[in-house]
Amino acid sequence: MNLFESFADALPLPAFLDAYGSASDRARWAAAHAAITLTDAQKQLLGRFTRETNVLVLAGAWCGDCVAQCPAFDRFAEAAPVLKVRYLDRDEHADVQQALQVNGGNRVPVAVFFSEDGFEVARYGERTLARYRALAAQLAGESCATGLVSKSDPVAAQVVQDWLDEFERVQWILRLSPRLRRAHGD
Repeated sequence: MNLFESFADALPLPAFLDAYGSASDRARWAAAHAAITLTDAQKQLLGRFTRETNVLVLAGAWCGDCVAQCPAFDRFAEAAPVLKVRYLDRDEHADVQQALQVNGGNRVPVAVFFSEDGFEVARYGERTLARYRALAAQLAGESCATGLVSKSDPVAAQVVQDWLDEFERVQWILRLSPRLRRAHGD
């Protein structure tokens, strides 16, 4: 399956939430978005991104893990206009859902990073290392978080940093790609 073809069908976050989210879903996403702030260092890093990066995110408007993580991608794109982040609803795209299974299961969010010309660069998702460490420390709880935003979430900032690290890794792959360096004359 050529996942980049699905990028054309994917939606920017506001359109995705309008199409698939209930009023309460949209409220949770808005609260999560408002709670995410990037440090000056993070903004400066993102401001140095030079390669257009297409990011296809398989998500669910209803999903607590998506609510807790995906608004960070919007913040990244605000600081780095070369990031083009688009969303597909997991339940409406069974073929993409199957292609992006994690450990044999349907998980969200899953991000697929593409070069400007549609080559797949990386996949990352479902939960970050910081979130898994926190869950393992609890050894209890729901299998899918509620998405309720708490200002006291001790791992929220690290989850944002984990995702930013992956976005940066992809940017370096693209920036140092001999093929793209030839194409851009750098």
